[in-house]
Amino acid sequence: MPPSKTSYVCLPCRASYKQPYDRERADRACPRCTGALIHVGSAFAAPRRRDTAAWRTLSVLLNAGIRFHKSCCGGPGYRPRTLREVKERMAYAERTGEPFAKSLLRYELP
Repeated sequence: MPPSKTSYVCLPCRASYKQPYDRERADRACPRCTGALIHVGSAFAAPRRRDTAAWRTLSVLLNAGIRFHKSCCGGPGYRPRTLREVKERMAYAERTGEPFAKSLLRYELP
């Protein structure tokens, strides 16, 4: 059985690549720009390259340490899809003192 593939992303190129996961080979280079690829997980679906707002949202999520790994019961759970949702959760995190990454994963804000 071949090894399962997982997604890697290059933010400057707005490109996603499926590659076999290997713990010994942690650093991967983008084939287009030779920059570092970010391991995002197997449940990732890349936005279209020309959708700059979606890539900006993705950049905020990845820089906050949020990835798209499958859980035992399906997908990765809730992730904000628009900049408006990200801004709402950032404001909530500042208002309550909750960690930014945790507030980004909230489906609904109280």
